[in-house]
Amino acid sequence: MDRRNFLKQASSYALLAAGTMAGVSGAFAGTPSSSNGQPDRMSDESKQGGNMEQRSLGGLNVSAIGLGCLPMVGYYGGKYGKKDMIALIRRAYDKGVTFFDTAEVYGPHTSEEWVGEAVAPFRDKIKIGTKFGFGVEEGEPTALNSRPDHIRRAVEGSLKRLRTDHIDLLYQHRVDPNVPIEEVAEVVKELMQEGKVLHWGMSEASARSIRCAHAVCPLSAVQSEYAIWWREPETKIFPTLEELGIGFVPYCPLGRAFLTGAIHEDSTFSRNDRRWNLPQFQPEALKHNMPLVYLVQRWAERKGITPAQFALVWMLSRKSWIAPIPGTTNPDHLDDFLGAGKVRLSAWEIEEFDRDYAKIDLMGHRADPFTESQIDK
Repeated sequence: MDRRNFLKQASSYALLAAGTMAGVSGAFAGTPSSSNGQPDRMSDESKQGGNMEQRSLGGLNVSAIGLGCLPMVGYYGGKYGKKDMIALIRRAYDKGVTFFDTAEVYGPHTSEEWVGEAVAPFRDKIKIGTKFGFGVEEGEPTALNSRPDHIRRAVEGSLKRLRTDHIDLLYQHRVDPNVPIEEVAEVVKELMQEGKVLHWGMSEASARSIRCAHAVCPLSAVQSEYAIWWREPETKIFPTLEELGIGFVPYCPLGRAFLTGAIHEDSTFSRNDRRWNLPQFQPEALKHNMPLVYLVQRWAERKGITPAQFALVWMLSRKSWIAPIPGTTNPDHLDDFLGAGKVRLSAWEIEEFDRDYAKIDLMGHRADPFTESQIDK
């Protein structure tokens, strides 16, 4: 499918979804409107931290915006203190976030340990998503491993590090081509029957794998990279998710900070920054893709919000079953993107944005060759 037809199809999906969402609740409004179409003032209550729209991911209720806890372990360079990151997680909770995303491979183990300690005082009020699927327990953290014995070891380790007796949402981090997905689903079903896992999902899975897994043990959510500049899931898996009633959890929804305007065409990245070898972040691609940043900035100004907020508002407005998990190590950045919880685009604004977007030619793939080789096709 070429880019123009892709956008035509994606826009039709978005218009239908946004039109449906428009009448759900005042919380969905772009600029909240009264019945006569005139802007309403947000109530004092809606402006306060700790009050965020809730969304359902296949029956799992979470805050519309979650917190991704991978950057805290230095994924984009830098070293961050445990005390500061625990404070950041608790700050997110105070502002209404009830959905925290981690994985055994993040650190490895460090992210789960910090999340577990941070949420302990309010564990019963939040949802934790974590993942298995890499050979962390076997000392091979870059190798895929979804063998049944590994899954059980991984889950026991995660429960301990997270200081909990159950995992709210357990993902298979990547599809393992050496283990039938039906076999993986059977193991997870057993873990759910034992009460150790409440819901399960997959990450970077194809529509075929999603269907096969769901037939054995119904999925609540699928996690994949998704952002204004990477929209492949809209045509690859959205129809399947919508048909089966599965929620979608986008990671890197801010385009690894590109969409926020913090990155410029002359930006460079150290080798310990995940972006240094990604095609989208090479000098030529950065320069080529800057028109998208300018488009996001124009729309953000039009809506009276920041570019980071617009990047989230854009996806939250498209489907009611999307709950992005932006990550950060900075309290100010956290406060910024959580501001997206109060604004939505109308169906017609989505269509208008897509027309502008279609005029922009983008360069660069989202993943390096090794990472791409582990993504289910």
